[in-house]
Amino acid sequence: QVQLVESGGGLVQAGGSLRLSCAASGRTFSTYGMGWFRRPLGKEREFVGSISASGFITYYADSVKGRFTISRDNAKNMVYLQMNSLDLEDTAVYYCTGGSVSTLASEYRFWGQGTQVTVSS
Repeated sequence: QVQLVESGGGLVQAGGSLRLSCAASGRTFSTYGMGWFRRPLGKEREFVGSISASGFITYYADSVKGRFTISRDNAKNMVYLQMNSLDLEDTAVYYCTGGSVSTLASEYRFWGQGTQVTVSS
């Protein structure tokens, strides 16, 4: 049973940056992919990005490509989401998840509690 805990959310102005962190428990972190999803208020959960177990391959939603970067540090059981050039539409609860690199939420095994990101004008 892997536990995931997100941190780093908060309030940021449009055009600004924020880095989210996700800490994972367990000894098998380096063996599975990790992903980030988000749920804007009143909308469905959507894929943000994912990273392979090794960190060699990454995937991004078109809406964040070029602005967001996912990375991981397997020695520390950590995964990160660097968010730059934030827009009002990026406001959402962001979730860290593990067990796949899929764009489909149902493919993931482990989920964090979520952290709120609010982008203001």
